[in-house]
Amino acid sequence: MAVAHPKVAESAVMGAADVVTGQAVVAYVILRDSVFEEAGHNGVDDEALVTELSDHVRKEIGPIARPRQIMIVGGLPKTRSGKIVRRLLRDVAEGRDVGDTQTLADPSVMDSIIAIHVTDPT
Repeated sequence: MAVAHPKVAESAVMGAADVVTGQAVVAYVILRDSVFEEAGHNGVDDEALVTELSDHVRKEIGPIARPRQIMIVGGLPKTRSGKIVRRLLRDVAEGRDVGDTQTLADPSVMDSIIAIHVTDPT
């Protein structure tokens, strides 16, 4: 998805339940360090950057792939072997309890993602 964008270091994209379409694209994005520092980012979505990323996806893949929501996060939930645990991200996107996160390499990542989602639940 947005990894091809020069401002994105890493991303996780998945489908989440949507009342209108059945499934909608949701993206969690980690910015490159230089962009993060330049923006003075504090975890709150920068509307201009979110719009830029959304337009990039629409241009490169097509309008059907445009994410319903793009969350700019500081990290992604990963197993100790480095695999992204998309189930937890889907749970957050769908408003479900994520349950136990102690088996993650860094369990605090989910706390920050949940906090960002609560402040911007779009």
